[in-house]
Amino acid sequence: MLAGRDRGRTRPERHLPASRSRDRTCRVAPHIRQSMNKTLVVDIGGTRVKLMLEGAEQRMFDSGARMEPNEFVARLRENSGGWKFDNISIGFPSPVRGGKIVKDPKHLGKGWVGFDFGKSLGKPVQVINDAAMQALGSYHGGRMLFLGLGTGLGSALVWEKTLMPLELGDLPYRDRDIIENFLGIPGIERLGEEEWKREVIFAVTQLKKSFIADYVVLGGGNVHRFDQLPEGIEHGKNENAFLGGLRLWETDSRTGERKWQIF
Repeated sequence: MLAGRDRGRTRPERHLPASRSRDRTCRVAPHIRQSMNKTLVVDIGGTRVKLMLEGAEQRMFDSGARMEPNEFVARLRENSGGWKFDNISIGFPSPVRGGKIVKDPKHLGKGWVGFDFGKSLGKPVQVINDAAMQALGSYHGGRMLFLGLGTGLGSALVWEKTLMPLELGDLPYRDRDIIENFLGIPGIERLGEEEWKREVIFAVTQLKKSFIADYVVLGGGNVHRFDQLPEGIEHGKNENAFLGGLRLWETDSRTGERKWQIF
């Protein structure tokens, strides 16, 4: 059992513009661009959905506790209008096995289990856990543990062309609760920001030891709250989800097989 130190609302819907004034253009290295078809990368979170396409400015729309698959498909079509792409990578905030969602997410509506995205969208689609997709794009060698500090706690382990999505957010924690309720958004409300930041560093340091990781990448929407991190813990970027979505389609030039093995 992973224990913390002993210390003793629903977010309003926000309608975001399709683009921002600052540069959010998605770019990829030339050697990657030349080796694959054009991929639309979709990052589904508990509060918003981000759409990323190489050479285009990022777009987004709200998600929320009532969003179900058919609404998602309709809004994806609406918000990707004018873009041309060959295939789609979807990062989804729930366990995924064999490219299929196996459990409805905690922070979205119902009906996602087994949903056929390829049939509904009319394109080749790969679906993966959202934290795993960001982890794939964050990886730069060795044995890496990824933790996403967002609505909950996303997690994945990456090593040598191998990606293992995890569900560490459900680990038992103190007060008979689970760890994501301390390290995710509920933890900020529960502890206050400064105490939450200390709790995150404590727990992340212990998880790094437990997984014998060379380094930890912290991603997700709340990592910006940290100005500095201890040695061996790195700031991630949500934009790494874009690279992760592209890497899903990478193949070996000799065998034609996918480069990444995903458990």
